[in-house]
Amino acid sequence: MVEPPQPPAPAKVYYDGCPGCAMDRKMETRKGVPYKELIFVGIISFASALPITSLFPFLYFMIRDLHVAQREEDIGFYAGFLGASYMIGRGIASVFWGIVADRIGRKPVMAFSVFSVIVFNTLFGLSVKYWMAIATRFLLGALNGFLAPVKAYSIEVCQPEQQALGISIVNTAWGMGVIIGPAIGGYLAQPVKQYPHLFHDNSVFGRFPYLLPCICISFFATLVFISCAWLPETLHKHKGLETAVEMVEGSTTQESTEPPKKSLLKNWPLMSSIITYSVFSLHDTAYVEIFSLWTVSSRKYGGLSFSSKDVGQVLTVAGVSLLVYQLLAYRWVNKILGPIHSTQVSSALSIPIIAAYPFMTHLSGIRLDMPLYIAAMLKSVFAITRVTGTSLLQNNAVPQEQRGAANGIATTTMSLAKAFAPAGAGIIFSWAQKRQHATFFPGDHMVFLVLNLTEVIGLVLTFKPFLAVPQQYK
Repeated sequence: MVEPPQPPAPAKVYYDGCPGCAMDRKMETRKGVPYKELIFVGIISFASALPITSLFPFLYFMIRDLHVAQREEDIGFYAGFLGASYMIGRGIASVFWGIVADRIGRKPVMAFSVFSVIVFNTLFGLSVKYWMAIATRFLLGALNGFLAPVKAYSIEVCQPEQQALGISIVNTAWGMGVIIGPAIGGYLAQPVKQYPHLFHDNSVFGRFPYLLPCICISFFATLVFISCAWLPETLHKHKGLETAVEMVEGSTTQESTEPPKKSLLKNWPLMSSIITYSVFSLHDTAYVEIFSLWTVSSRKYGGLSFSSKDVGQVLTVAGVSLLVYQLLAYRWVNKILGPIHSTQVSSALSIPIIAAYPFMTHLSGIRLDMPLYIAAMLKSVFAITRVTGTSLLQNNAVPQEQRGAANGIATTTMSLAKAFAPAGAGIIFSWAQKRQHATFFPGDHMVFLVLNLTEVIGLVLTFKPFLAVPQQYK
C-alpha cells in the first residue's frame, strides 16, 4: 500500500525588527561555526569569572592582615565566609536576572553584569575592613547575573550540532576565569612585598595591598563592557505580542495559540540535571578553596608552605591545559561519549586524584612539582567536562522562551551550593588542622575524604533513576 504524500511544511515566517528572527536568518545562511558570537560569549564569561576566585591565593593573608582571626587555625573559618558572600548574592538574584533576560533580552543583562564587575571588584580591592570586603563581594554576586543569559545565548547562536561547542566556550572561559583569577591574585597581590623595587610602602598599593589585581581585572572588564555595543541579540521580540515568542520551524507561533508552557519546577529532566550540576559545583568550589588554603598553609599543619606566587603558577598551568582541552578535545569527547557518559567518566577519574593530594606533603622539589601539576591539570579537565555535560542537558530540556529562567534556577541552586562550599570547606579545613595526630584520617586526609564523598554523590546522581534525560538524548 502506497502511503499518501505528506503535505509540504509551511514556510518559516520571520518578523521584521525582531533580533531573534534576524539571528535565525543568519544561522540559516551560515553553516560554519559562529566565531564572532562565540568570541563575545567567551570574553564576557571570562571577564565575569575572573573576580570570583581572584582572592583565593591571598585569602589566607588577607584575613590575617584584616586582623579578624585571633589564631592561625581560625583563618580558614573567616576566609570561608568571605568566599561564600559572592555566591550568596548570586544565589539570591539569579532567577530574577534569568527572567529579565527572557523579557528584555540577553544583551542588556550581560552588559550590566560586566559593568557591575568594574565597580564592585574595584571597591573590593579598596576594602580595609572585613565587613566592607563581605559587602562588596555580596553586591558583586547579586548584580553579576551574566551566567543565565550567556548560557542561553551560546545555545541560540549555534546550530544543533554546534551546541556542545557553544556551551563548551562558556565553561572554558568560566573555568579559565576561575583559574587565571587566582593566578592574577597570586602574582599581583601585595606588590610591595613581592616587587619592592617597583612599589614602595607609601604608595597606594602599600595601603591597599590587594588593589592591584582588582584594578587589572576591572580594566579588562571595562574593555569587554565597551565591546558589548557590538553584541547581537538573540531573543525573539515580535511586534504586537507582549512577550517574546519562539520561532519553531514549520509553523508561525502566536501567543494566543501556543499551548501553555510546562512548569520548570515540574520539568524533571531539567531539575534532575540542575541537582547534579549543583552537587558538582559545590565540590568544585570547595576544591578550589581547599587547594589554595592547603598549598599555602604550613607543613606542620599538613600543607605545602607555598607562596601565593607558587599557587598562581600551578593554577596557570591548569588553566592552559583547560583551554587546550576545551578547544581541541572536548567536542570529540562529547561526540564519542555524549554529555552523560563523559560526565560519569570524568567524575569517576577525579576520585583517585583527590585521594592522592594529602600524600604529596611528604614530597619536595621536583618530586612534588610534577605530580602536583599533573593532578591539578587533570582535575581541571575533569571538572569542566562535568559542568559542560550537565549544562547541555539543562539547556536542551526547555524551549527558548524559558531558557533564561531555567538557567536562572540552575545558577541560583549552583550559587547556593557554592556559597555553602567555601564556608563549609573553611570550617572543615580549620577543624582538620587541629587533629593532626588523629587515628582516623588525620589532618588534611579528612578534608580530601570529604571532598571525595561529595564527588561520589555527584557520580551516583548521573545514573537512573536520579537523572532524567531530555528527549533528544534518548
